[in-house]
Amino acid sequence: MAKLSIADLKNLRAQRVLMRVDYNVPLDENGAITDEKRIKATLPSIEYLVKTGAKIILCSHLGRPKGKRDPKQSLKPCAVALSKMINKPVDFVDDCIGDKVNAAVAALKDGDILLLENLRFYAEEEKNDAAFSAELAKNADVYINDAFGTAHRAHASTEGVAQLIKKRGGQCAAGFLMEKELKYLGGALANPAHPFVCILGGAKVSDKINVIENLLKIADVILIGGAMAYTFRKAQGFKVGGSLCENDKLDLAKSLLEKAKGKKFLLPTDQLQTTKIEVGAPMQITKDPNITDGWQGVDIGPKTIEEYKKVIATAKMIVWNGPMGVFEIPDFAKGTFEIAQAVADVTRKNGATTIIGGGDSAKAVKKAKLADKVSFVSTGGGASLEFLEGNELPGVAALSDK
Repeated sequence: MAKLSIADLKNLRAQRVLMRVDYNVPLDENGAITDEKRIKATLPSIEYLVKTGAKIILCSHLGRPKGKRDPKQSLKPCAVALSKMINKPVDFVDDCIGDKVNAAVAALKDGDILLLENLRFYAEEEKNDAAFSAELAKNADVYINDAFGTAHRAHASTEGVAQLIKKRGGQCAAGFLMEKELKYLGGALANPAHPFVCILGGAKVSDKINVIENLLKIADVILIGGAMAYTFRKAQGFKVGGSLCENDKLDLAKSLLEKAKGKKFLLPTDQLQTTKIEVGAPMQITKDPNITDGWQGVDIGPKTIEEYKKVIATAKMIVWNGPMGVFEIPDFAKGTFEIAQAVADVTRKNGATTIIGGGDSAKAVKKAKLADKVSFVSTGGGASLEFLEGNELPGVAALSDK
């Protein structure tokens, strides 16, 4: 069922709109924001609400304060950054419920913006506490969720408050960013263009088991990289040396390989191996999938890169979740960066729809300076994974149907 969009909402002037955003931004030791991407991503929704004359109340979490007030995890720097971006004052209140918040909301004029303090200063947020949800909801006539990255969690600000506002007849809609996430990821699962190629990397098979099982039903080819490849290869009887490997998941890997029979499920045929995961350590390319004793795999090898690039060049749709190796170290980044370039190339040359599934994959394409050369980079790592597993996300399910 399609969900109500922010663009579907009418007569928002003077309405109090509570919008869940994802301002879980990285801060340095001085409390300065080092990457403002998540704040920028919410500008289309905020600017739209300003134009409609709504009274805008933004709420978010930052970090993991575990229910305790921590000045180092305050959202105040986000209010300053947003104000500069939007060229308009953004009020900040150092709480998210209570008298101070009630007074700040009551003082809002049409088109004003207020950012509440970190929701997770209260343990009740992650517990989806009914009383806490009610406190958040009482200052809102309308609810908008523009925080896809938290939509896989049934928290007070993503699920509880939406249910309360709906119950009293209020509307709950997806913001423009949330809508874009659902359009791209939902489209990939519901109606993919073919050939549909999925690239899966990262450390653990266990993290991706449900994603693999779901994508095996719809993908034409699945390309495997990262440390999860070593668990599959060990399950097939190859040597993995000192590589990261889930030895307790070998039976799981075997069962997935069995399910993948008859489908294109490609594993690396050569590897970059090293003695230590550090800059300047000795490196070798293996001749086959076997890793030498005392060495560990850190990237896909040149034969695998070329094989994967040929597959990618044929694609009409690509979903990529998880890097091919330890891309954070330049010596071990070649596989990830070359795959990123191949994905960018097929976007430009073939008009393929290319979706990067958040988390480390998003960091990798950004580091390769290719984030603007693909169709879409998801803002949600865990949420993207759960969506690709075929699960309904609580923060999406709670929104009003069209």
